[in-house]
Amino acid sequence: MPSIFTKIINGDIPCYKIAEDADNFAFLDINPNAKGHTLCVPKKEVDKIMDLDEEAYMKLMSFSRRIGKAIEAAVACKRVGMSVIGLEVPHVHVHLIPLHSMKDATFQHKENLNSEEFETIAEKIRNYLK
Repeated sequence: MPSIFTKIINGDIPCYKIAEDADNFAFLDINPNAKGHTLCVPKKEVDKIMDLDEEAYMKLMSFSRRIGKAIEAAVACKRVGMSVIGLEVPHVHVHLIPLHSMKDATFQHKENLNSEEFETIAEKIRNYLK
């Protein structure tokens, strides 16, 4: 059965898309630690990051860096943190989180955004990718 991320990539579930390339897809986390929290996932469904072949791993990291730099430009923050945990969805995903303090990295503090706020921040991030 496809993961929720595969369903998002395939367009079966809507998302606030940031970018995609031939191998990877980025979209806003709908339960964000901070405004601009983005997930980068490979299009190929693999459960654990260490199970990606080296080429796919390097492509995902390069893609994530590009998205992270756009987030850093679009969202006021001290830096963009990166986390790969992967316990909640069995599909590799890189969390890119705008950090203001360590609590933003704990996954215990969540932001509540409405759809207009999500769309506005997604557009700001996309504009820095151009």
